[in-house]
Formats: sequence, C-alpha cells, structure tokens
Amino acid sequence: MNKPEKIVSEELSEPLTFPVDAYVSREYAEAEADRLWSKVWQQAGRVEEIPQVGNYITYNIGHDSILIVRADDSSIKAFHNVCPHRGRRLVANNCGGGNGVLPQGKGEHSACGRQGSFVCPYHAWTFDLDGKATYILDKEDWQGTLTPERTGLTPVKVDTWGGWIFINMDPEAEPLRDYLEPIATLLDPFEFDRMRYRFRFWGVFDCNWKVALEAFLEPYHVAGTHPQLCKYGDFYAWSKALGLHGNDGYDTKEHKGEGEGTSADTSVHRAAKGEDARVSIARMQQEFWDTIGAGTSETLVKAAQRLVDELPEGTPPADVHHHWIEAAKRDDAARGVPWPEISDAEMATAGLAQSVFPNMNLLPGPTFLLYYRVRPYGTDPDKCIYEAVALDRFPEGEEPKTEWTFAEQDLTKWPHVIAQDISNMVEVQRGLKSRGFRGNLPNPWQERKVTNLHRGLAKFMGTGRPVPLD
Repeated sequence: MNKPEKIVSEELSEPLTFPVDAYVSREYAEAEADRLWSKVWQQAGRVEEIPQVGNYITYNIGHDSILIVRADDSSIKAFHNVCPHRGRRLVANNCGGGNGVLPQGKGEHSACGRQGSFVCPYHAWTFDLDGKATYILDKEDWQGTLTPERTGLTPVKVDTWGGWIFINMDPEAEPLRDYLEPIATLLDPFEFDRMRYRFRFWGVFDCNWKVALEAFLEPYHVAGTHPQLCKYGDFYAWSKALGLHGNDGYDTKEHKGEGEGTSADTSVHRAAKGEDARVSIARMQQEFWDTIGAGTSETLVKAAQRLVDELPEGTPPADVHHHWIEAAKRDDAARGVPWPEISDAEMATAGLAQSVFPNMNLLPGPTFLLYYRVRPYGTDPDKCIYEAVALDRFPEGEEPKTEWTFAEQDLTKWPHVIAQDISNMVEVQRGLKSRGFRGNLPNPWQERKVTNLHRGLAKFMGTGRPVPLD
C-alpha cells in the first residue's frame, strides 16, 4: 500500500528537501527550454537601451534569440531573431564586440544597435521594424505561395514594468502584470522606471544557473561568505514565498515571526550595530560603497560621513538613522534627484531583497537598485550567464553612458563582495555531483526563497518538487 502523500504548507514553513537533478541533469536542462523558458515572462533588457526608433537589442536564452526593437515612439516589438527563409539569425551578437572577435561565451550574451530595417546577411531578405518582409529576392520563383504569414518575422509577446522589457515566447501567456503579482504591487513605490544603469557586469561561469541565482537569494550565507560585514550587524533573516516570487528581510531570533519591523531594521539601508550609531553607519556605508559599489548611493555614503559632526554623541540609533535618511533626501533634492513617495511601512514590507521568478533577485533602495539576472548557457547544465547590475536615479541629462562589461571568471574584475559570492558557485556545482551529498537542506525560515524557486520550477517542469524531510 502506498504511503499518503505529505502536504507541503503554502508558506513552506516546514523542513523540506529537493533533488539535485535540476542542477546537474543534461536531460533536465534540455527540458527547461520547452517547459520553462518558452512559457515564462523574462526580463530581457531596459527601456533606456532602445530610446529611438530603430534601436534594438537581443536577448538569448538557451537556443532561442529574441530581437527587441523600438518600432515607433510609443511601441516596442519583439520577434524571434531568425530569418524565415533558411533560419539564419538576423542579428549577430556584437554588443561590446569591438573588432568582431568575441571572447569565449561572449557570443551568447546580446546584440545592440540601430537600424531602419533588418537585412538577412545570407540572402538579403529584408524586414521592417514591424517584422514584415519588405524585400525577397526573386519572390516570383515561389509561385505565389509566400504569404505575409510565411515570410514575416515570428512575433514574441513583449511588455514593460519598472523600466524593464519583458518577453514571453508563449502566445497564450497571461498578461505580464498578472504574472508579476504580488511582487509588482510590492515594488511599484520604488519607481524603478525612473532609474538608469550605473554599471552592468556579466560573465560565464561553470555552474548551473540556479546555483548562481541561489547565491543571492538569502542573507543566511553572509557569516560564512562575507564575514567582514558581520561587524555591522547580524544577518538573521525572514524569507517569504509570494506566489512564484518571494522576498526576505533582516530579522532577529528574539522577534522571529512577529513582523517585518521598520526600514531601519529590515531594509538594505538598515542601521548598523555599534555603541555609536553615527560612526557605525558611516563605516558600514563606506565599506559597502568600496567593496560592492552598490546597495547604497553616493549621496547616502556622504551623508553618513557627516553624522558625527551633525549629531551629538549618545543620539539614539533610531534618531541617527532618521536624521541620516532625511539629510540624504535633502542632498538629493538639491542636485535634482527627487525621492519617491515611499513610506517606512512600504520599505519595511518590501524588505531587503525580492526574487522575480525564475531568474532575477533585486535589492532596492529609495534611489538605487542592485540586481542579479542569470540564465543557462545553451542547454549545458554546468554553465550559466551571470549578470550584476546597478541602477541609480540621476539628475536629468546626467545619466552615464554604460555598456555591458564582460568580466569573465577573473574575480579581481568584480566588486569584492560579489566576487566572494561568485567564489561559491563552481564549488557548489562540483559538490552537488558528489556521491556523498544526500540532498538539499534549505533553512525553513531564512531560505524559503530558495525552496520556493524549486516549487515554481516543479510547477513548470513536472518534477523535482520540494518534499518534507522524514
């Protein structure tokens, strides 16, 4: 007689485990292309990358390449980046390619440029910005069988949220906003659409895309991976499943489960510990700026350095934090950078970081955002494309010009704290293949975003769902 199936709680509160196939199986990786990546909404770029009619970018996932183009002043369109004649990709991957000689893996990333039409380099078939074939060499040879449906580029669903461009290859996909809820409503107050690129790094790493993503889905790893940061506070955290998506924030063991607290307790710019909050906040902010280059802003860093001059010794930490935030807000206003109307409760509820299924994790502040996006390298279970991106608000007209920086696997080319995270990736991938590894044991309180990722994967893949520990 079969044992009755154990029911996993909706909030994933019990100890759970899940198998390693999702990380190491070639069969699983190849099935992801059909069951996952062709069905989900994926962030494919930023609206700021295609400001003018004819600007385009590509987004590559598995063996698919999506061409995204500014068709006119008010519309963005997306198509499969393939000529309907003989299957050649219309646009080669050339962003940052220089003389056209691309480093290993670089051809898997993206292309960008501006054109009034797209000409296939193979046989010169030509397509306008709406994907319609406008020139076919010797079209009459096909004896009238080349209809617009046969010769036009294959459309892909496209929409925007938060300044990002999302694509979905499934013609029957639900609307983007419905897919993103409830995380979209949680994050709308941050006005990500008003932020612009400050830096964007990427590289190809020898690990599964889920291993790379999970390196950033929880603060539980800070004590082991970033011990230098522990002098500024404890990194105990709560973690929640929000449908397919999730969020987490700082917590205390003493107040576990009693609520998220305030933004000074839970958010990316929480107060640092120490006898003198004026000093500890200033030191923490400077270290974050020096070793991450994100997760804060230059304005917040400078305002923190003035705290010892602007407040008397013995000022309570909550008052120091409030003074610091208000001073930074005034400083930004003076340079033409308004803060969004976001309440302390909204900031606290959002917490430290939010995951957008399947492959993004965000760490937002009032005027800045650090986020990570990962994706498979073809259908190789042992390789992935990993990106670390910083956004900021800038005075109008002072936005920097940025491009994708290929940082390879050389950890000296990455911000120090991010490099520490990257250092775990390859070793985890190796360890998951060990005959001595008995299965994942995610923390039931602090790593629910990790478990929820695998619950979401199981929904699409039909296998590998989390199950209770015996």
